[in-house]
Amino acid sequence: MRRKSTLASLVVAVVFSLSLTACKDTKTVQENVQLKAQVADLQKQVGELGNNLETVTAARDSLVKENESLKAQIKATKSKKKTKKKPAGKKRQRS
Repeated sequence: MRRKSTLASLVVAVVFSLSLTACKDTKTVQENVQLKAQVADLQKQVGELGNNLETVTAARDSLVKENESLKAQIKATKSKKKTKKKPAGKKRQRS
């Protein structure tokens, strides 16, 4: 009788451990699926950020060129003002 109960408890223990292992495997599979979905989403975001970076870089380059052009215009305007002679004004007499 003792052998039967020992054998029965051994069988129950094996069945229980197999069910836990199966449960862990199921959880692991679910976690893997979730992680794969998150990785795919992150890869998509990285691609979008790369495109945004290219757009912003192109806009920055355009603004740098425009800024240089405006600076050149300002220098040209200043040099023209310096070359013009001011007309001699009347001196004010003190009384």
